[in-house]
Amino acid sequence: MAARIKALINPALIAWARETAGFTPAEAATRLKIEEEQLVAWEDVAADDAPSISQLRKLAALFKRPLAVFYLSEAPKKFDVMRDLRRLPGTGLRRYSPALQMEIRAANERRELALELVADLEQEIPKFALTATDREDPEVVGTRIRAALGVTRQLQSVWKDNDGRTGFNAWRHRIEDAGVLVFQTTRFLTEEASGFAIAANTLPVIAVNRKDVLTRRTFSLLHELAHLMVRVSGVSDLETDANWPPEDQRIEVFCNHVAAAVLIPKDVLLAEPRVVEQGLRSANWNDAELSDLARQFNVSREALLRRLLTFERTTAEFYGQKRAQYIAEYLANKVQQKEQSADEEMRRNMPQETVSNFGRPLIRMLLGNYYQDRITLSEVSGYLGLKVKHIPKLEQVAGLR
Repeated sequence: MAARIKALINPALIAWARETAGFTPAEAATRLKIEEEQLVAWEDVAADDAPSISQLRKLAALFKRPLAVFYLSEAPKKFDVMRDLRRLPGTGLRRYSPALQMEIRAANERRELALELVADLEQEIPKFALTATDREDPEVVGTRIRAALGVTRQLQSVWKDNDGRTGFNAWRHRIEDAGVLVFQTTRFLTEEASGFAIAANTLPVIAVNRKDVLTRRTFSLLHELAHLMVRVSGVSDLETDANWPPEDQRIEVFCNHVAAAVLIPKDVLLAEPRVVEQGLRSANWNDAELSDLARQFNVSREALLRRLLTFERTTAEFYGQKRAQYIAEYLANKVQQKEQSADEEMRRNMPQETVSNFGRPLIRMLLGNYYQDRITLSEVSGYLGLKVKHIPKLEQVAGLR
């Protein structure tokens, strides 16, 4: 039998590809159907072992890297996967799942593509001008964001609806107009993250988890916007523990506070007749009142109640009780939705879904380059993962026809 031909590659590139894809040696070995010791040997620069060409192809496919990258003398300068801002005291940084790692990488690649597309169109790359520091008063920052985005009390009241879709889209479009690429994704679990931010002075990125309900996505939008303003990239789940020392969660607490201040301005909330009537530290809020107030601000009931707690319009005990109720209702609704999706075949609107996931700015850049014969329709289709037959409808949804 002929000897197995080894791939003459740099072993360090295997370890780099695996780590940047979010796999442990054990996880990767299981997916590759080999022993963990075998993979470790391939990654060891001192070991006289290497995968075959066919095995290398499997590695490249698993780690989502081109085959040629493994033949480089050293690892490419990689995009620095954001530090995890949900670090528990004393536990160090958490490892991201492969799904989240891949989505972060994909978002950064889309940003690089957008920069190239804008340059090809000979347009000025929009600057992201909003700034803040985490030492500022979040209420002041929230007011500044509303002014910069042109959101007034009267305008926000027009966005009131039952599921929060109008508000989400309105906030998203204004943030995009401020020079931000906003993506949506379903590739990672809501339990892991509600979104992430890639901070930059030009075309920074916000990605929100489409598996979340719309009101939570809206909160994520503003939370991640605050990340961009302080120029700190990060992955967030919006959950913080008030008992943790402030220094352990400074950025996340700040961003949560800013998001709340933008969506539920202090002066507007405290001037609400129902809030005035309830007075200080009230535990008499009923579900109908809380639901109606939450819809008015396009937020979840929990976000609204948390804001009331911040200004001592309810008690910590009442907030804790209602939060437990909302979590139970959410879990029950999640089970019900899963059962319904198993029984019903959902029809997908691919053009609308594409705009929802990629955002109007990137799609307009792609189509703009196509209109100028800089890229082909096939390339547009490939970049978006959308069949060519859907492009005319995509133009309508993106507001280009």
